[in-house]
Amino acid sequence: MSDPVKSDRVKIGNVLHPVADVDAAVRFYTDIFGLATMFVDGDRYAALDAGSTTLALAGPTEDVTGGVPAASFKVPNVASALAALVQGGGSVVRELERGPHEIRAVARDPWGNTVVIYGPQ
Repeated sequence: MSDPVKSDRVKIGNVLHPVADVDAAVRFYTDIFGLATMFVDGDRYAALDAGSTTLALAGPTEDVTGGVPAASFKVPNVASALAALVQGGGSVVRELERGPHEIRAVARDPWGNTVVIYGPQ
């Protein structure tokens, strides 16, 4: 049986940071660290260029992790990756759902670290 998670290259697409105020957080990270703004979706979400990864600032309506920072893994098939995570000893925090730009789920690895798994709609 082929492993659907390993069939395509998986990468950390972003590091998710929940914030109370997206605009203020964008100003902070651009002023303090010089990160360039890649994308802003109102008070919901902003993506900042942090070199080889993206710093994703999630406002209250887009905070899927309950205020916990998390690595977000971009995978070709979210359902298969979530099933593999559970089979490997992880647990589901938020079931598979359709977000505004992707399909996603929130889980914990066997050590309790929160991760977001996402992919194309």
